[in-house]
Amino acid sequence: MHQQTALLNHLDKNHPLNVYLQENVLIKNLIEELSAADIGSDFEKFYNIFNQLSDIEKHFLRKENQLFPYLEKYGWATPSRGMWTFHDMIRSKIKTVRKKIEKKGFADLAEETTLLSKHILQLLHAEESRLFPKALQLLHDEDWEAMYEGDKEIGWMSTPPLRYSSSQNGYIHPSQDKRIRPLPFSTDDKNHFDEGYLSLEQVNFIFKFLPVDITYVDENDRVVFYNRGEERIFPRSAGIIGREVKYCHPPKSVDQVLLILEEFKAGRKDSAEFWIQLNNKQIHIRYFAVRDENKAYKGVIEMSQDITDIKNLEGEKRLLEWK
Repeated sequence: MHQQTALLNHLDKNHPLNVYLQENVLIKNLIEELSAADIGSDFEKFYNIFNQLSDIEKHFLRKENQLFPYLEKYGWATPSRGMWTFHDMIRSKIKTVRKKIEKKGFADLAEETTLLSKHILQLLHAEESRLFPKALQLLHDEDWEAMYEGDKEIGWMSTPPLRYSSSQNGYIHPSQDKRIRPLPFSTDDKNHFDEGYLSLEQVNFIFKFLPVDITYVDENDRVVFYNRGEERIFPRSAGIIGREVKYCHPPKSVDQVLLILEEFKAGRKDSAEFWIQLNNKQIHIRYFAVRDENKAYKGVIEMSQDITDIKNLEGEKRLLEWK
């Protein structure tokens, strides 16, 4: 608690580290409540507290996808390996406890819950004594400010904080903020997307190697793009580019295509899907309306995928089995 208090003394209440610390307070309170709850006489209360504690997943995901990458930029990759492993161990323990709860296997549930709580408290101590203080030393205000958008996508365990800002200048997207240290690769030949940078060659690679057929029809109902993979489900050729989409389908199905376009344009529907048997394969076909930030219709994406093998998947496969 001493380390936490020292950190809290000079952090803005919306600073990402302060948010982590406030979550730690919440987690510790939940662990105390879970320990005090009587499983036999008040099972529902116990289950409710456990579900709230399971929301620690958001705490883990923000660290793994937000905090750890920033630390790696400054040469500290240890948390990405060691602490992430500890996260997974706790996740596994949460699954074990949940299965026992759902089966009402109360025999050793208290013991399993105590062990889970012990592991979580060990993790919080490591955060407060080492991870957070060193992160505060390594990262700059600009890093913490830029972290908010990604944190928001993942979420928090309690009330979302306001965006942290160390100045009155407002938020600047990382791609436009010249104060932020350079990325470890050049962006001179790349385009900036919502998240990240890609060259046109890399974009083409992505579309080429995706195991799905993609066709983009613009707001004027003309085909403007399709990807050329190794094995397409439906044949396409360059002659389709610029063609009205209603002429790209056989007469027996064109009415459905036109209905989809009408509903998408009117804003009444956002997706449509079909599945068919083709050459002994199960094909999943989906249409998605494309809209800009103002909800204006910008076209439709058609995606087709061979899901034959996917449908046959059962259980889990967690190990690589190359031969």
